[in-house]
Amino acid sequence: MTFANVGSLETKPGQRDAVLSILVRPMAGLKEAGCLLYEVGVNDAVPDTVFVCELWESPEAHRASLGLESVQAAIEEAMPLLTGEMGGNQFTVLGSPLR
Repeated sequence: MTFANVGSLETKPGQRDAVLSILVRPMAGLKEAGCLLYEVGVNDAVPDTVFVCELWESPEAHRASLGLESVQAAIEEAMPLLTGEMGGNQFTVLGSPLR
């Protein structure tokens, strides 16, 4: 079953673009770790928020990806730019009308 993680990251005022630039850079090993989709976006109605939508082969693949050197480096770089407020949902994908 495919695993989805859809979340939001609150940035410190004025830091949204810096966080975006970190999250959209290629991360070595992400695809090989089982990442099927990793989309990053914004909504101008909430200017200090970054949204992330991820699809993974499994919850285990998602957890294991957090140990990748490239992911650890991105987390370390982004953390000082975030407020610590994070939201979102995780769920098991049961189907899609596109597949």
